[in-house]
Amino acid sequence: MSMIMPPEWAPQDWIWIGFPHLDEEWPGWLEPAQEQMADFASAVAESGQEVRLLVRDEANAARARQLVSEKVTLEQRVYGDVWLRDTGPLVVHEEQGRTARRFGFNGWGGKYLMPGDMEIGAELARDAGLTIETAAMILEGGAVDGDGTGLVATTEQCLLNPNRNPQMSRAEIEAELAARLGFTRVLWLGEGLVNDHTDGHVDNLARFVAPNRLVVPEATGKDDPNAAIYADAAARAVAAGVEVVRIPSPGRIERDGRVEPASYVNFAITSHLVVVPTFGSPHDAEGVAAIAALFPDRDCIGLPGDAVLAGGGGFHCASQQMPAPRHTS
Repeated sequence: MSMIMPPEWAPQDWIWIGFPHLDEEWPGWLEPAQEQMADFASAVAESGQEVRLLVRDEANAARARQLVSEKVTLEQRVYGDVWLRDTGPLVVHEEQGRTARRFGFNGWGGKYLMPGDMEIGAELARDAGLTIETAAMILEGGAVDGDGTGLVATTEQCLLNPNRNPQMSRAEIEAELAARLGFTRVLWLGEGLVNDHTDGHVDNLARFVAPNRLVVPEATGKDDPNAAIYADAAARAVAAGVEVVRIPSPGRIERDGRVEPASYVNFAITSHLVVVPTFGSPHDAEGVAAIAALFPDRDCIGLPGDAVLAGGGGFHCASQQMPAPRHTS
């Protein structure tokens, strides 16, 4: 295959992670969110992988340095949101080596536009020595999840949302995914999780863990707010010929009476470690164990992610990996 976006379980050179810094994004939760993100960065660094933790300014750097392992590298950058899965570079393998893709970014449908977020992806790619190809189509990295064979999962709620690319048809979006990222087959899922700020990013709903093998949560408890959404996603995947593995959901997680889009599926796959967010749910241990069983070649840990979620995302959302060069025979 001449061009492909490697799956997350492919070898990685390093991982970028964003460090929280905005009080208004984490009202009452900023310090615990910083602590949880620091624990995530430290765990990956201690596992033997390079971690580049982005910090906003000197004060942010000083706070981060108090919290993280000495193995974590700090990089001072201008960014607003920490969700580098969406604003960071998407790296593909081509015949000439690794190149970066930068799509249009409009603050998740015009909801959250902050200084630096439109530029950070190109800046990281450029400083990594990558050639950058830009595209006009609005696309966040968390909206797509590929299996390394050309198959990609996404949701209609996000990619067909009129607040992203109203001028583009489904067929035109599929063509752009093929031309820019090497995705030749699209698995269209329906809605994302209830109250997901991203309009239904797939990385909070369903993730590939191997070629043609997709993890989808299963409702736990009669009050699980996403029961019908999970069932629909699983049914669509099975109908498309994709192997589906079901894992427990955290169940109903609320904050101040509002349902939170909590998901174990927002795990981050790194070179030696899989990190799963936990939420103080009675299903946390079961959820982490189910994901660990899918990655026998890596360690798997659960880390508290409830404070990070207060800002609208999880560990996967806040990170973006740099794939290692493709070896050719």
